[in-house]
This record gives sequence, structure tokens and C-alpha cells, in this order.
Amino acid sequence: MAEVYLDNSATTRVWPEVPQLMESVYRDQYGNPSSLHKRGVVAEKVLDTSRQELAAAVGCHPHELFFTSGGTEANNWAVFGLAGVRKPRGKRIITTAVEHPSILVPLDVLAERGFEVIRLPVDWRGELEASRLAAALTPDTVLVTIMAVNNEVGAVQDWAALSPLVRERAPHAAVHVDAVQALAKLPLLCLEQADTVSFSAHKLHGPQGVGALYVREGTRIQPLIFGGEQERKLRAGTENVAGVAGFALAVRLCRERGQELMQLLHELYQGLSDIPGFGCNGPTPGAGAPHILNAYFEGIPRGEVLVHALASRGVYVSTGSACHSRRSRPSHVLSAMHRSGDALTGAVRFSLGAATTREEIRQAVAATAEAVAELRLHSGKGSRSGAAGYGALR
Repeated sequence: MAEVYLDNSATTRVWPEVPQLMESVYRDQYGNPSSLHKRGVVAEKVLDTSRQELAAAVGCHPHELFFTSGGTEANNWAVFGLAGVRKPRGKRIITTAVEHPSILVPLDVLAERGFEVIRLPVDWRGELEASRLAAALTPDTVLVTIMAVNNEVGAVQDWAALSPLVRERAPHAAVHVDAVQALAKLPLLCLEQADTVSFSAHKLHGPQGVGALYVREGTRIQPLIFGGEQERKLRAGTENVAGVAGFALAVRLCRERGQELMQLLHELYQGLSDIPGFGCNGPTPGAGAPHILNAYFEGIPRGEVLVHALASRGVYVSTGSACHSRRSRPSHVLSAMHRSGDALTGAVRFSLGAATTREEIRQAVAATAEAVAELRLHSGKGSRSGAAGYGALR
């Protein structure tokens, strides 16, 4: 079987224009954009043009976008930077139990520094109920940070309903939204509600190690990195000009040539549903993000085993967040959704990208059926149903 990529960070396979552009920047526009000489001026123009293009895609002013080393830095900066300037007004911070570790770990640090961090539970789909947020908000709340799309199960938080509650009950609170999984996949409705929003390039077939933080004009935020006057004196360090150029191009290509992901997700869901013992964690297609499906199969208690079995067949999936995919403990997202048994420890995440094809979906379903049947046969669990499922697909 030819390799089937179901991973939305496969840059070179999807947009060959991106590495080609980056190579030309490295070769011909390699100056420091802060330098006054000709090479620096040329690099600065590349940076400015990319910022304008990204701002147009996001729906903000170019001077509201600040480039970072990725989504993790952007999230860290938002959490520390927003909480730091608002500490005199209060110490209450509200988030959810299913945020990315680049949000939750910085909040643990702030808790050690005296902040009160409230992690709100979610429902079985991974969604936050507005009533829970309303009950947690107090006048001394200084930060609310809730993601737009969950990276493990694809749950979409309803910011149109959540934001008015924050403005009404905690008027001094800043709002941060982790939109790494939303850019170029869903309308960025959160931009109208938030003070800061984080993005990352590699989720759009762009380069790894490049991201951005939207900071609404007039929002007070402390720097996270010091030592230079780049990025309007708020983010020190020479910008990754080639990476930023690749980021901007990847966003444009995704918007121009991206397929209707939701239809493909439906086809993946229907195909996997034919495998006996299939289950889905989080929202079903149509109720969540158009590119993420978290699945499990009864009799497969370890997701990493299925990951390796699929990789040997040319299908690349993960057990959750790549930042913690090598850890043996269960996903904090699925734990917060009260999943148990195989649904908790055996789950894998399928991620679709702009270049995913129907043929790849078909091959991925067939490979999954084969892998599940084989693993069940070797474990002695459900071999008959597993084999039948694979036979039907062949």
C-alpha cells in the first residue's frame, strides 16, 4: 500500500510551494529584518508582506499580529502576559480541563505564584456548558482562557455564547483563545470576542516552529521574551523570516485549495463504523471540527499499539496531543470527558488535511480494519468479529 497521510502537518507532501518559497528566502533574502542595510530592508519587506497576508486571512490589523516560535510560545505568552498585568485587580483565572498543555502547565505555574486557577469540567462531547462558566465568573476574575477547537477530539467551544458572560460578570478579565486548530478550518468567530488568540503554522501544512499571537489593539500584555526590540518591543528575538513567509503562504493555499473536509470526515466515520467495536470520543461529524476524529475499538486497550500497527501500513495517526504522545498515562482530555476502558486508553486521533483525498480515506479505513483484526487475533479478544469486519471491507 502506498503511504496514506492522515496528518495535517505533512508540509512538503501537501504544499511543495512552501519549502520552495522558504528556500528562496534563505538563499536570497537572508538578512536580519532589524538591520538597516539593503539585505535587512529586503528581509523586512518579506516580513511585512507576510504579516499583511496573515492579518487579512485572520481578519485583523497587521500591527495586531506578533510572530512567535509556535503555538506553545503564543499560549505561554498570553497566559503569563495577560495575568501579569492584571494581578492587582484579582487572582482568579478560569479555564477548562481539556486545554492544551501549553495552557494548563503555565497555569500550574501561576497557581504556585498565588493565582486561583479554576478548571471547569466539560460534557461527554468535550464542550463547556455556558452555565458552568457563568457560575465560576466573579468580579475579581482576571483571565479566561478557553480553546476554540480541542486538538484531541475536535470539540468546538461556543464563544458566541461564552463571551457575553465574561464581559458581563468579569468586566476586567482578559480573554485568550487557543485557535491553533481553527485557523483556515473554521470561521474565527472568537476573534471578535477575544483579547489574544494563538495560531501555529504546522497545522496548516506550514513549517514547524512558527506561530503567531493576535493581540487586540489596546490590550495590555507583558513580554515573555526579553532582550531586543523586535515585534514592537513585545517579543524579543530575530524573526524567522523564511518560516513566517512559509506560514503566510500555507494559510493562503489552505484557504484557496482546501477541500470540503467535513464530507471526508463523514466518509471516514462511516467507514470506521463498519468495523465491529468501533466507538467515537467527542462530537460526531457535523457537530465538531471538520478535520478531527477520535476513535477507539473494543478489544484494543492500548492506542499506541494501534498507532504502530497503522504506521506499518502507511497510515499515520496519534494517540492525542503530539506534545505528550510518548507518555503512558491516559489523555487528560478523555479523562475529563469521563471516558474509561478502551475508550480512554485505546483511543487514536485521525487528523485530515487540505490535501486528504477520498482514496486515502478508503485506504485508511481498510488499513484500520486489518490492523484491528490482527491485534484482536493476537490478543485473543474479539478475533471473530474483528476478522469479519476486515473481511467485509476487503
